[in-house]
Amino acid sequence: MAAAQPRMLGFDDNSCQAWVGSKDDADQRREYVSWARGFLSGHNYANQKQQVSDVSRGTVEMFIERFCRDKPTAPFTEAVYRMSDQYSGRGAPIAK
Repeated sequence: MAAAQPRMLGFDDNSCQAWVGSKDDADQRREYVSWARGFLSGHNYANQKQQVSDVSRGTVEMFIERFCRDKPTAPFTEAVYRMSDQYSGRGAPIAK
């Protein structure tokens, strides 16, 4: 029996297009970045031996911005997953 996929609680539109479209909407952009920081905090809680280093809002925003520029059809939430890989020192996707 295959393990159930974790459920992502987030936004109605997690696309990079939505991220890019929020550039001039400070409130929406703040929500996206706050969600990302919350996700990274949850990662730290669940993976206490491979914690993401303390990162600023600006660092989170730049990371997602760069990811979405490189992969415009991806969900911006994928950028946050990759950020957890990189900033935790793991350097690879989380494995069970």
